[in-house]
Amino acid sequence: MGWVRNLTPLPFRGGVGGGACPPDRAFRGWTAPTPTPPLKGRGLSLLFPLLLAACTPASEPAPPQQARAAESWTNPGGDAGKTRHSTLGDITATNVATLGLAWQAELGTNRVLEATPVVVDGVMYASGPAGRVWAFDAASGKELWRFEPHVDMQVNRTVCCDMANRGVAVARGKVYVVALDGMAYALDAKTGKVVWKADSIEDHARGANSTGAPEVAGSVVVIGNGGADYDARGYVTAFDLDSGRIVWRFHIVPRDPKLGPQDNPELEAALKTWDPRSRWDIGAGGGPWDAINYDPETGLVLVGTGNGEPYNIEIRSPSRGNNLYVSSIVALDAKTGRMKWFYQESPEDQWDYDATAPMILTRLKVDGEDRPVVLHAPKNGFLYVIDRRDGKLLRANKLVRVNWASGVDLKTGAPVIDRAAADISQGPKIVFPGTPGARNWFPASYDPVSGLYIGSVQDMGNLIFTPPGEVPYKPKGLNTGAALIFTPQLAAALPTLPPPVAAAVKALPAWQEVLKNPGGTTMRGIDPLTGRTVWSQPMEGWQDRGGVMTTAGGLTFHGTLSGKLVVRDSRSGKVLKEIETGSTIVAAPMTYKVGGVQYVAVMAAWGGGGFPYVPPYSAAYRRGNAGRLLVFRLGGGPVPVPAELPPLQVAPEPPAQAPGVTPATIAAGRAAFFGNCAICHSNQHRSITPDLRRMSKETHAAFDDIVLKGLYLPAGMPRWDDVLKPADAAAIHAFLIDEQRRTRADEQEKVKRGIALDAPSLAILSNY
Repeated sequence: MGWVRNLTPLPFRGGVGGGACPPDRAFRGWTAPTPTPPLKGRGLSLLFPLLLAACTPASEPAPPQQARAAESWTNPGGDAGKTRHSTLGDITATNVATLGLAWQAELGTNRVLEATPVVVDGVMYASGPAGRVWAFDAASGKELWRFEPHVDMQVNRTVCCDMANRGVAVARGKVYVVALDGMAYALDAKTGKVVWKADSIEDHARGANSTGAPEVAGSVVVIGNGGADYDARGYVTAFDLDSGRIVWRFHIVPRDPKLGPQDNPELEAALKTWDPRSRWDIGAGGGPWDAINYDPETGLVLVGTGNGEPYNIEIRSPSRGNNLYVSSIVALDAKTGRMKWFYQESPEDQWDYDATAPMILTRLKVDGEDRPVVLHAPKNGFLYVIDRRDGKLLRANKLVRVNWASGVDLKTGAPVIDRAAADISQGPKIVFPGTPGARNWFPASYDPVSGLYIGSVQDMGNLIFTPPGEVPYKPKGLNTGAALIFTPQLAAALPTLPPPVAAAVKALPAWQEVLKNPGGTTMRGIDPLTGRTVWSQPMEGWQDRGGVMTTAGGLTFHGTLSGKLVVRDSRSGKVLKEIETGSTIVAAPMTYKVGGVQYVAVMAAWGGGGFPYVPPYSAAYRRGNAGRLLVFRLGGGPVPVPAELPPLQVAPEPPAQAPGVTPATIAAGRAAFFGNCAICHSNQHRSITPDLRRMSKETHAAFDDIVLKGLYLPAGMPRWDDVLKPADAAAIHAFLIDEQRRTRADEQEKVKRGIALDAPSLAILSNY
């Protein structure tokens, strides 16, 4: 079922193997030839009682979200609409040349920093891996307090994309954060002490986690969860701001109808878009891991939802169907949690097209009428303009090469799906855009002065296919049931595929697109109503697509993987200033003003999807990945640049194989490694997780204790004794010993021939 509309009680018509993610060195702790028509109607008086909890008014009204970002930056998106645009204009094109470092904080982590800090009343609150929080005096940089949640690091078994955290919420004298394991905390804003904590995960037997920023919505704080690529059934939960009591919860997808009625009428309607024989055992997906916006004008919480699971729809929902409400925006009443409207961006999702990229709420004149709108560019390659009062689709324009759909019908809101090009249930397909998305979590900005939507855009695809055989359910494991190869790597990888598969790939029309342009990323200024690119500038590589902020000074700020803070003219994209920081930047900057001085701040460290594959052109590869918070002002000084890492060394000699190890043992270990470990252990040079081709004697000696008994669990390396038997661990160890032997011999030969140890080699990313 499709694409929009206000939900009424009318009749219904019609993301390879779990990964061990070790250590942050400093961390403790559903067949229709055409789509089903959409529901019609205008609104529904939501008179049904909540099943989960009564909505009791809060003891006092929550402070309104900031209408415009100025001296303060009160939530990660800056203002109520999360436009990431500041009205501050002290820093301009004429004086930005003097921008320099005001202060910095070294954060004691080598894992990803994706959050945008918040500044309220002169205090900066920043979050980091797994839910850490720091408070600083925003002018001086003096640390006021820090909070480190106790996290059961076994959760790393269910985390595809690093131990990320995307920010905090501040209200009623409290700082709200959710840890990686889904525990929500309210902290005293002055001291950092825990006021309350509440578990946002309803079933810890599933692979759920949380990496997004909480969202204050009136008297509640709303938290989403991830895990759609694992076995989680997605939902959002609203907690009372003062007590942490659960006020309501909304599930994104139905549960197995054999278990009884659904939670609410909205899910009963959604159930009709699923095959009753769907893979309910796997959870069906939909995890809303980011993009939750409260709209004070309508009182609605807009939630971007995740992908369906497994990817292949004939496995997930054998008779197909649009599978509501995956890959959608759902609008929920903030007081009751009941749905007011929805718009499904990617019906029948088979391509990991999460709708979780950040949303921007603003006003635009559309067809002569001033409208309150949502601007949303999700993974699927379209930029949507949607009326946020009722979910009516106003515009949908392609930003990149798109072959899964030929366009979107503005009358119905339905995409015209090209099954010949992109139906992976019918065989291998090269699909544009790829699973990393044309847009993803990296925030964009809407600049009301230039009228441009400004952000990084990735024009890339991937080969995606379902391996032969059954798709077994893997508890807390990756359940995508698909293999992916990104188009920048496809030509090199094709000879490694079975000849019939390689021949089938070359016969695909999209193969010519791969040869013409494998893919890349640009920073763009885009007219949101037409989708026309006004300006475009290349980024440093396809992975380089950091977050963006714009200001009333006519400036656009963003970072790069090579470690530069870049300042551009927002109207033209021209670079006005680059500051070398020596630290990879993927997070979006922010700005604030204290004591008459405008500051710009950004967090810096590599990670996220594909995190163990550190791009060679990145600062993280050359100079390490020590996480930092960098704050700039006019007249500031140079940024201390970390020293370059020492030269690579030949892999150490491995121990001898254990008695009885055979080629069959090593082959079994290889299969077990790539089925369970490789998502986190890339075994690439300078990975931010250990390269297991370079284990020391001590690590080899403790291998079973690490893998089976959790010796390094406090440092982030989960135990695997529930999945791997001792013989499995021994086989993996034998494979790694063999890999280390081969690596050492290869690198010794490279030394003799004067070839760099890290000369380019094929590395096929398994996730991103």
